[in-house]
Amino acid sequence: MHSVKKILLGEQGLVVIFTAAFVIVSLFVPNFLTERNMLGLLQSVVTIGIVACTMMFCLASRDFDLSVGSIVAFSGMIAVMVSNATGSIPLGLLAALLCGALVGFVNGIVIARFRINALITTLATMQIVRGLALIASDGRAVGINDPAFYQLALSRFLTVPTPIWIMLILFILFGFVLNRTVFGKNTLAIGGNPEASRLAGVNVVNMRIWIFALQGLVCGVAGILLASRITSGQPNAATGLELSVISACVLGGVSLAGGRAAMSGVIVGVLIMGIAENVMNLLNIQAFYQYVVRGLILLIAVLLDNLRSSAAGRRG
Repeated sequence: MHSVKKILLGEQGLVVIFTAAFVIVSLFVPNFLTERNMLGLLQSVVTIGIVACTMMFCLASRDFDLSVGSIVAFSGMIAVMVSNATGSIPLGLLAALLCGALVGFVNGIVIARFRINALITTLATMQIVRGLALIASDGRAVGINDPAFYQLALSRFLTVPTPIWIMLILFILFGFVLNRTVFGKNTLAIGGNPEASRLAGVNVVNMRIWIFALQGLVCGVAGILLASRITSGQPNAATGLELSVISACVLGGVSLAGGRAAMSGVIVGVLIMGIAENVMNLLNIQAFYQYVVRGLILLIAVLLDNLRSSAAGRRG
């Protein structure tokens, strides 16, 4: 019994759970294993997957960001509105990325420099940024003037939609940053012990600002792709995204107490979230019940994190 628990709470535990869930779903859910459904599943987790790449760094450094859903919606709105106003899609994309990075930078400044709690700060910016998106659009969806904007989501490379390739590239990039760079090692060190990191010469304040700015920039990328996929700038898009992203990261073994993260785990966490959603859609489960399932997944993720932390504490 003890060895089973050890496997389930270890690094390989998540892979075991994921594999079992995948096999069960493949056997009992009609049309799950079709190529069309698999690509659809990956398409559906693009937004969560992209944002989870940097949420992993936030959580690993003992912070988190509740404003990501609002930044994604706002960035998508900006991309569409600037593209429409200037007639230039590249300008719209650049404006969206800059807006996302700016909001993230402001979050970082307020949290790291002014030492305001990350929960309160990002809860405030979540409301402010969502409000700005609604004000800018007068509460309505903004249509795209140039059909070329749709190609960001519709284009394919080797029969796989471009947004999936972008997500995979970001997985590889941020996995490399976490495991192979000073930035990644410092992020984990700050999460493990911020004071010891500061005494060791790490500029903790600047690191936290950079992490939040990166989070905002990546939300800009997700916002652009989402706006292209839903063919408009939607001020109410990505509502509740932050909870799905945090659930995916914590399911993937990223510790809420900081200091522990692995990109492979985050990828599996994202896929578990996607499969849960996909299966509910294939089985025509009502949206109301989907809220309950998402909430349960978040609870299970936090419980697993708690058990992992207790196990690590006992080993320590």
